[in-house]
Amino acid sequence: MVSRLTAPRTRKAPAERRDEILRTAARIALGEGLELITVRRVAEELDVRPGLISHYFPSAEEMVSEAFSRAALGELETLLPRASGAPLERLRTFFRRSEGEGYLALSRLWLNARHTSRFRPRLQAAVEQQEGIMRDRLLDLVRDGVASGAFHCEDPMQATLEILVVIDGMGSYANASDRFWHPSLDGMMTRAAERVLGLQAGALQG
Repeated sequence: MVSRLTAPRTRKAPAERRDEILRTAARIALGEGLELITVRRVAEELDVRPGLISHYFPSAEEMVSEAFSRAALGELETLLPRASGAPLERLRTFFRRSEGEGYLALSRLWLNARHTSRFRPRLQAAVEQQEGIMRDRLLDLVRDGVASGAFHCEDPMQATLEILVVIDGMGSYANASDRFWHPSLDGMMTRAAERVLGLQAGALQG
């Protein structure tokens, strides 16, 4: 009789394991939706017992809200990283990266989170926190542009809010099954930003 040797599992440090759980949950959130984040699903993804997940996240709502924050902040670091450089070029990069499937996945996540947060106070707090981070990040960029003379607006906060409203408006159609398209939709976000920042038409293209 031949005995089968099973490789022992590596015991991970608590911080490493918690980070692994959140990374997995954040990936599920972006790809499939917050509703699919369950203790059992995350355990299956990581090939561990559900009890291990519950040890780190006794409340499923805690895991969902932290996964949303993790996913939203991770995408923000891609779209609008804190980095040095000319404000105009940083804003161009932001809009360039805000197109395509990656942007749709993020838009769907935000739609999902804003709807679901109506019934989950912890998630609502996370949504509000991430909205503030996004708003402050863009506001800092606008202020940098005004200070350098690249942008021209009297109220940076107003300009920031107008840009965000247009971005959210475009993102609100992310779940539409019929991908309605009209020529005016192409470049709508950049045109709005150019207008409120006193830029020439086409300055944010490319």
